[in-house]
Amino acid sequence: MDTGDGRSWLTLPSHQLWLDTESSRLLDFGTTLDHPAGGAAWLDDRGNPDLDHPAHTYITARMAHVHFLASMLGRPGSRRKADRVFEGLLTTLRDSTNGGWFESSADAFSPEAVKSAYTHAFVVLAASAATAVGHPHGRQLLEEALDTVERRFWDDHHGMCSDTWTADWSVLDDYRGINANMHMVEALLAAADAGAPRIWRERALRICDNVCRWAEANDWRVPEHFTAEWIPQLEYNSDDTANQFKPYGATVGHGFEWARLLVQASLDASGHDRIAAARALYHRAAVDGWQPGPTPGFVYTTDWSGESVVTERLHWVLCEAIGAAATLARHTREDRYEQDYRTWWDVAAEYFLDRADGSWHHELDSSNRPAATVWSGKPDLYHAVQATWISRYEPGSSMVAVLQRNSH
Repeated sequence: MDTGDGRSWLTLPSHQLWLDTESSRLLDFGTTLDHPAGGAAWLDDRGNPDLDHPAHTYITARMAHVHFLASMLGRPGSRRKADRVFEGLLTTLRDSTNGGWFESSADAFSPEAVKSAYTHAFVVLAASAATAVGHPHGRQLLEEALDTVERRFWDDHHGMCSDTWTADWSVLDDYRGINANMHMVEALLAAADAGAPRIWRERALRICDNVCRWAEANDWRVPEHFTAEWIPQLEYNSDDTANQFKPYGATVGHGFEWARLLVQASLDASGHDRIAAARALYHRAAVDGWQPGPTPGFVYTTDWSGESVVTERLHWVLCEAIGAAATLARHTREDRYEQDYRTWWDVAAEYFLDRADGSWHHELDSSNRPAATVWSGKPDLYHAVQATWISRYEPGSSMVAVLQRNSH
C-alpha cells in the first residue's frame, strides 16, 4: 500500500507501539470491574462502578472477553480481572432453574424478565475466550451456551437466530433483528476457533449470506428489523429513532461491522461474493455516515435514502469504521482503506480519547462535545480495545484466532 509517504501505518513499528500503548491505557480503566451482585459493573465517566445499573450480562461477558484475551498477550492482572467477572456468568447471571442467562442481575425475580439472543451471543464470546485461555470452566460453559443457542435461538429453516424469549422460555417474541445475529456471527466464529464443532462456523456463514442478500436488495443499507418470517420492517421505531438497541433506519456502525465480519468469515471459506459485499457495505456506510468539516465524525443512523437521522457520534461506530478499514486494507492492499484508517484514527485521537479520566468518550454531540443522549458513562471496553487489536494484527476469523496466533 503506497500512501504517498511510502509507509503503511499498519506495518509501521511506531504506529504498532502506539496501538499497544493505547490498548494498555484502555485496559487500565476502571477502579474495579466488579459488581457487588456478581459480574461486571457499569462504569461511569471516571471508571467508578455506577451501581444505579445492575450487573448486565452482556457487559460482564464483554469485559471477561477483552481481559481473557489481554492475558493471552501477556498483560499482568488481566486474567484475574477476567476470572472474577466471568464468575458472574457461572453464578448470578445464569438461570439455574430454566437454563440460559438473564439479561442482568435484576432479572432473577422480575416478572418482566426476558432472554435475548444478543446477550447469549456475548456469553458464547466470553466462553470462547475463557476456553482459549484454559479457564477450568470455559469449555463447559461454552458447550452449555451453544446448546442454549441451538435449542432456543437457532432457526435452521431461515438460517438465522430468533431474538427474544420470556425468561421461562414459554413465549417467543415475533420480532427478529439483525443486531443479535451480527454479534452471534462474531461469537460463533470465536467458538469454532476455540474448538466448537464446525457446524457453528457454517451457521455463521449462513447468517452472513442472508444479510448480504437483504443488504444488496436495499442499496447496501442493512435492514435491521424483521417480522417472524424475516420480512424487513423498514419503518420500525420511526417514532423512537434513538433507541439504544433498535434504532430506526440504517445503523452506520453496523455497515462497517458487517464488512469486517464478512472478510473474517471468508478467510477459511470460499468467499469472493462476501468480499465484494464487504466492499459495498463499507462504501455505503462511509458515504452515508461520514460528516467532514471542522468537527468531523460519523452519525449514528440514517434513513433509507442516506440522510442523517441521529447525528450524535457514538464511539463504537468509529471503532468499527477503524476495524473495517484496517481489515480491508490488509486483505485487499488498496490505498483507499489505509487513507480512511489514518483519517479515522486521527478523529479518535483528537476527540474520543479521554486522556483526563480514561477510556474513550462513549458519545459526542454533532459538535464533538461529550454527550449522553444515547449512552451514559463508559460502560465497557469491548469496542475500543478491539479497535486497537484489529488495527495491530493481520485478520483472522476471530480475535481468539488472531491473538492465539500472535501470543506464540
